[in-house]
Amino acid sequence: MENSVLANIFVFLAAACIAVPLSSRFKLGSVLGYILAGVLIGPFALSLITDTENISHFAEFGVVMMLFLIGLELEPSILWRLRKAIIGLGGLQVILTTLAFTGIGMVMGFDWKISLAVSMALSLSSTAIVLQILQEKKLMHTPMGERSFAVLLFQDIAVIPILVALPFLAAHAPASLTSSPEWLAGYPAWARALIIVAIIGAMVTAGRICSRPFFRVIARTNLRELFTATSLALVIGVTLLMNMLGVSPALGAFIAGVVLANSEYRHTIETDIQPFKGLLLGLFFISIGMGIDFGMLASEPVTIVGCALLLIAVKGLILYVLGKLFGLSPEHDSGFALALAQGGEFAFVLFQLIGGLSLVSEAHVHFLNLVVTLSMVATPFLMMIYSKYIVPLYMSVLPEATYDTIDKKSQIIIAGFGRFGQVISRFLLAQGVKVTVLEKDADQIEQLRKFGFKGYYGDAARIDILRSAGLQDAKILIIAVDDEASCMEIATIAKRDFPNVAIFARAHNRRHAYNLNKLGVDYFKRELFDSALNMASDIMVYLGHDSDEMKAKATLFKKHDFATLKKSFAFFDDEEKLILFARQKRKELEDILQQDLNPENK
Repeated sequence: MENSVLANIFVFLAAACIAVPLSSRFKLGSVLGYILAGVLIGPFALSLITDTENISHFAEFGVVMMLFLIGLELEPSILWRLRKAIIGLGGLQVILTTLAFTGIGMVMGFDWKISLAVSMALSLSSTAIVLQILQEKKLMHTPMGERSFAVLLFQDIAVIPILVALPFLAAHAPASLTSSPEWLAGYPAWARALIIVAIIGAMVTAGRICSRPFFRVIARTNLRELFTATSLALVIGVTLLMNMLGVSPALGAFIAGVVLANSEYRHTIETDIQPFKGLLLGLFFISIGMGIDFGMLASEPVTIVGCALLLIAVKGLILYVLGKLFGLSPEHDSGFALALAQGGEFAFVLFQLIGGLSLVSEAHVHFLNLVVTLSMVATPFLMMIYSKYIVPLYMSVLPEATYDTIDKKSQIIIAGFGRFGQVISRFLLAQGVKVTVLEKDADQIEQLRKFGFKGYYGDAARIDILRSAGLQDAKILIIAVDDEASCMEIATIAKRDFPNVAIFARAHNRRHAYNLNKLGVDYFKRELFDSALNMASDIMVYLGHDSDEMKAKATLFKKHDFATLKKSFAFFDDEEKLILFARQKRKELEDILQQDLNPENK
């Protein structure tokens, strides 16, 4: 038994280690990689693991942990700000999607009760897949991400009334399938609701009052493993409590996370749970791949794929219209609709309940599960299409930026007015040297003008802007932009079209310095080198060494490093020679710096 468990764990980890990097290499994202890993090890491919049902139940705990961590990042004030999107947008999405699919079901000849039951399940989207993709693509804090989260949160809340409503649609609902746990079965519906609300309210209150002193006691032990165990116990305890109440564990975990969002131990809890969340969520996606019934898919490919596409199309259209009504731009609205157009993990639970209530046959349950699974598998592809084709389409129709007219020209032009460019500008201006500043971030220019700095809104990577700034008549171009690619682009244009202008450039690292030197840039300065060297010198003084000697050694270090860098350019692309050269020079530098430069000690 133990060997079997260990073998299964090894299979899961090995499959993920192979499939996920391959998927990420082709820019398909980790979600699709995990799903492909599940297909590979599942009963319809290599059959390395066949017990998909028990694994899927365990894997759902990853979704619970994810909602807990999301709750940790959300303060109640943020939820209040999103209240209109949660209730309005989320509520309308669930209602309209349910009505649309109910109508479709009735047109196809199904009874209205069956159509309504299935449609309520289909109205839900996949919290796990959507949030994972949004986080990977860094879209969580965009308008699209916020609206998506609001809808998903309402859907998680909507699971509770859906569970309550489903038994009433069955002609004879078995007592074992009612949504309330056994210990609440003897109470009327209104009393059960009050008891559940009261218990959740007590959990929230206890969390507010007791969490801080409780975690303070745990923190004082200075045992990291105890803090990790406490964090896991908290999530598991909330999950058990929600199961006892017949409430969605994911929703309960989310509430618990929000309760702890203002705690000073929030980041520690988050750090402790994050690895477990990642592994369990990966297991959940693997279980989705393992659950794909390729036998049924092969027997009815047109019908099943057609239903999955219909689900995505109808749901996506409703989401797109609602996004438009709630003020999303076309670019964000398209992503919002494509991200949420699939079925969700809770649909599997609801289909199981619908089958148990004899509303549909077991074969229909398998059919519906497969349709939802295919829609979930399609989501990473849809989001890839959105990022690669739809976003650039909207970007191309944006109005061209109206840059400032440069009315005053000078002999020195600074491209980029971030922290690096500001220091150079301030030093030159303080000595009466006039400069012309170009910055392509309009917000940065506006902010700096408030403090009395004069700058022009313009992209220095455009030759017309450089001509407008008078670079053809200038002496020096200072490239201080914080993006390496932009720096190289500006330097290339300047060397090609304005060869008589001296270029001083900000280098990000040794490789960037090498590329600038190869381009023929007159002077470059690595952005962090001097400040790091100055701090190193100050550290040695703090340790008791002579201040003047440390300044002299810092100067020696600087000269030696620059000379070494320039010499290394001759074979910078030959890694073997470069490594050997670096080792030789490092030993040479050690010998130089370990000499006593203080004449008093000689």
